[in-house]
Amino acid sequence: MLTATRVISRKALECSGLSSDIYTQRNFSSILRNTAAPTVPIYQQHAIQYRNKSEGVRGAVIGIDLGTTNSCVAVMEGKTPKVVENTEGSRTTPSHVAFSKEGERLVGMPAKRQAVTNSGNTFYATKRLIGRRFDDPEVQKDMKNLSYKVVRASNGDAWVQGSDGKVYSPSQIGAFVLMKMKETAEAYLNTSVKNAVITVPAYFNDSQRQATKDAGQISGLNVLRVINEPTAAALAYGMDKTDDKIIAVYDLGGGTFDISVLEIQKGVFEVKSTNGDTLLGGEDFDNVIVNFLVDEFKRDQGIDIRKDAMAMQRLKEAAEKAKIELSGSLQTDINLPYLTMDASGPKHMNLKMTRSKLESLVGDLIKRTVAPCQRALQDAE
Repeated sequence: MLTATRVISRKALECSGLSSDIYTQRNFSSILRNTAAPTVPIYQQHAIQYRNKSEGVRGAVIGIDLGTTNSCVAVMEGKTPKVVENTEGSRTTPSHVAFSKEGERLVGMPAKRQAVTNSGNTFYATKRLIGRRFDDPEVQKDMKNLSYKVVRASNGDAWVQGSDGKVYSPSQIGAFVLMKMKETAEAYLNTSVKNAVITVPAYFNDSQRQATKDAGQISGLNVLRVINEPTAAALAYGMDKTDDKIIAVYDLGGGTFDISVLEIQKGVFEVKSTNGDTLLGGEDFDNVIVNFLVDEFKRDQGIDIRKDAMAMQRLKEAAEKAKIELSGSLQTDINLPYLTMDASGPKHMNLKMTRSKLESLVGDLIKRTVAPCQRALQDAE
């Protein structure tokens, strides 16, 4: 997952609403300590709406980062946030949901592990589809890089379909991931959990925010807040404890990009501006690498493997691994034995990839983040 400032701890600030609205809020940690954080929004009707939502909260409250590629859950221990480890011992859980031939539902790493052999029934990156219409040009573009089908729902929304023909809304898939986060928190706290704060990209529109709330409700959670990820990032880095300042949070995540300009005065955050691209993230970087590998394999072996679902899934995993390795080294080897075969026998992939090559491949994607940054800075003036 590509991320510049991805935060999973202090689920912070901001009532849900249009991303262009300005809100301020104090003492976020109190939300996760079962009491409502007082809000001072610009518009008083919002103050009444969200204050009433938080009054009378009983029981544990958890914070969930529902990410495109990975998700995690945090709890408050006193005044300190703690990100809870899942059953695999990891603090992050892949946002993958799969259904086996026997009908068993798999979530997280178990789903991701079997993706190569069950690509048509393994759903990932569905956050990029949540709250979107099937006819959205970006959805149509994204469909070409997915191993599962995207179909038009009766209301015109983009839903997903497995190779077994069963159809799910992105909110349903998100709910399965949230259930996993809920179970992880309950195992750690040794008590049932009903209340949650969930993060969303700052540039999510009302439809996408509502679809995220729907996912929470489907999973059995009472969603107290849907809050913006960049503000959570600022709080998690302790910016509320520093001197008064204006900061910019550049959040390039697995599937979305946000830039937010925040003004901090005496521990109070004010969102001056926000901008971004809800279809730009690590998934796009992976896809660029996959396309490069496909072209190289065709040039070397004369075989186009784009219609080989299993081979494409192996390439996707190799692309993500190469991207991560090249963040810390100048070169990496991509070795995929028995990637496919033809009449002459099995075909293997064995090539070296350099960091400079990666940078040239993703250069245009990086440039796409510049314009939103410029607009956010202009709007903040």
